[in-house]
Amino acid sequence: MAVWTLGINHHTAPLDMRGRFAFTLDQMAPLLQGLRQHLSLKNEIHPPEVAIVSTCNRTEVYCAHQLAQSENTLHWLAQTAKMNSHDLSQFTYTLNNEQAARHAFRVASGLDSMVLGEAQILGQLKDAVKAAEAAGALGSTLNHLFQKTFSVAKEVRTATEIGAHSISMAAASVRLASNLFEDLSQIKVLFIGAGEMIDLVATHFAAKNPKSMTIANRSIERGDKLAARFSAQSIRLASIHDQLHEYDAIISCTASSVPIIGLGAVETAIKKRKHRPILMVDLAVPRDIEAQVKDLSDVYLYTVDDLAKVVEQGQSQRQAAVLDAEIIIDAGVQQFTHWLNQRQLVPLIHQLQEQALDWQQQEIAKTKKLIAKGVDIDQALEALARGLSQKMLHGSFAELRNGDLQVQSSTAQSIQRLFLRKER
Repeated sequence: MAVWTLGINHHTAPLDMRGRFAFTLDQMAPLLQGLRQHLSLKNEIHPPEVAIVSTCNRTEVYCAHQLAQSENTLHWLAQTAKMNSHDLSQFTYTLNNEQAARHAFRVASGLDSMVLGEAQILGQLKDAVKAAEAAGALGSTLNHLFQKTFSVAKEVRTATEIGAHSISMAAASVRLASNLFEDLSQIKVLFIGAGEMIDLVATHFAAKNPKSMTIANRSIERGDKLAARFSAQSIRLASIHDQLHEYDAIISCTASSVPIIGLGAVETAIKKRKHRPILMVDLAVPRDIEAQVKDLSDVYLYTVDDLAKVVEQGQSQRQAAVLDAEIIIDAGVQQFTHWLNQRQLVPLIHQLQEQALDWQQQEIAKTKKLIAKGVDIDQALEALARGLSQKMLHGSFAELRNGDLQVQSSTAQSIQRLFLRKER
């Protein structure tokens, strides 16, 4: 069984390229089924196992199949964005078997994140696995890989300080606001979206007691629910363009496939504000706010990639924990690789067991006939033992007689190891 990972992330591709492969959980079922069909071989008994992890920093495809198909996987991923496979390959990476497992363990442990040690990725991985299970795309191999992934990540979090001193995207957003505005208690903040990331950012801002907080969301019920937690206002997403000028800080993170705040809307807002500065933080991939907004005077626009420079502060304090985490990951990789190698032998073990059972049944049948004819029980048992021994050793004798000298020597060593070992 081959295991491989094809991915694109913040190390290999810019934000706009990553945005072309940002998949929502609602899209996963048809995507997973399409990928399985793309990788399936004719008349095969065990179809490919697949899972897709998609966050603002990465999109990764995990696969397990009897035949490694990294090129076909790349072709499928390119098709989803109507791209040429060769063009996409410049931004992707492919990892196989042991390296695929190591990568999954490092990702889940927060070692491969933009924010070293961040914990959000573990929940996103678990959501991806649930989606794959729900779509019927997860088999025993990937299931074992991900369960081991979660186990290793838990041990890393428990046994090391990888998460200590971590500056999250949420905390970084507040830090940017503090740099721009002298007193956060005097600003009005608009949050666009009502997902997990907005929840985190709103929690950090609420601790600073801003003058007001407003949640804008497409689903008014979900927006109301989140707003109630922070004693904030809730408005419909469709009404934000008329109200942009009222807010000093705007933080957006939705699952929209196209920008929801355009250049024109921000230009109008700046005029109404008489050029008082606006902080805009776009945490969405793909973008929620048009890139050209960054060129406007009095607008300070930051994307997830821009925030990486902020979160880098404190990285050195966590580097020592990385070494401890890598040791735990190494042990996990060895355990998974051993399990995977053992899985390769399962068909052979089953064949041996079936062959042994067939021999047993043949010799038992012969022995019953001898006993029925009145042959002495001791003689019948001796015939049974002799027949089994001959069947078991026949193949070894044949190999010893037919091979050349080098083959004979290798065969002889194997036979000695298998049949002439001393019982303890």
